[in-house]
Amino acid sequence: MKRDWEQLLLFVVLSVIWGSSFILMKQGLEQLTSFQVASLRIVSSGIVFLPLVLKSCRLIPFKKWPVVFLSGALGSLLPAYLFCTAETGLSSSLAGTLNSLTPIFTIITAALIFKSKSSTQQITGVFIAFLGCLLLFFTQTELSFGNNPLLVVLVMIATLSYGINANVVFHHLQSIPSLQIVSLALFLNAIPAFVVLLITGFFSLNFHNHAVLSSIGFSTLLGVLSTSIASILYYRLIKTAGAVFSSMVTYGIPIVAIAWGVFYHENVGWLQIGSLTIILAGVYYANKSKKQLQ
Repeated sequence: MKRDWEQLLLFVVLSVIWGSSFILMKQGLEQLTSFQVASLRIVSSGIVFLPLVLKSCRLIPFKKWPVVFLSGALGSLLPAYLFCTAETGLSSSLAGTLNSLTPIFTIITAALIFKSKSSTQQITGVFIAFLGCLLLFFTQTELSFGNNPLLVVLVMIATLSYGINANVVFHHLQSIPSLQIVSLALFLNAIPAFVVLLITGFFSLNFHNHAVLSSIGFSTLLGVLSTSIASILYYRLIKTAGAVFSSMVTYGIPIVAIAWGVFYHENVGWLQIGSLTIILAGVYYANKSKKQLQ
């Protein structure tokens, strides 16, 4: 029972953090390019864990380093660039809603790549929640695909990357503490991200400009909160609840988006509330299953 409450608490906290990250991206993009926002996000998250890197290097077997780097690339580096690029033409609400494809890709990659099976109850719960997300999507009349459907494809690739990473962590990094995985993974991935900052001319920006500093601040907060802290919580959730349920955190993101809408006095009707109820019902049903990916 205690573990169930821990899993639900992690689910809620991650939903709030990641549900807010799309707004932070938009703020960062006010004065920075998509590659600069994404790079700054990864670099700042790597700096946060710098004091722990030496310990992680000693405790994590060297043969596991490629897997740790791959996990960081799939779970943080690649999606950061894909989402930031997508949000140059998509609304943050649409990007957050499309992010709900992650659990579907988690199940598909588990079966095709890792030869794993999910319980019928988990699959049913995932699709119930996904149905709720679809309904929620169609109730948002202001959402638009814009003029470039390729941006939607970028978000789908990012969710595929998340799905693969959830299975990589669950199958290959179970024996390593979450804090060690995250600290080494983000440090290793911060190196190529820093190179991108150099290439894109980030250090030539006018740092006396308040608007530039504001975008840098939002991008840094994105790294510290939505990547560093959230990654630790997410890796912990994967290990305790399994890859499928952990990936369903993405179903909590539209709920947070609605909450932001209420905060900014946007209209929220019964259709949205009904959609959120379906999402939560699917999450609850999937979590009732005691079977996890084998």
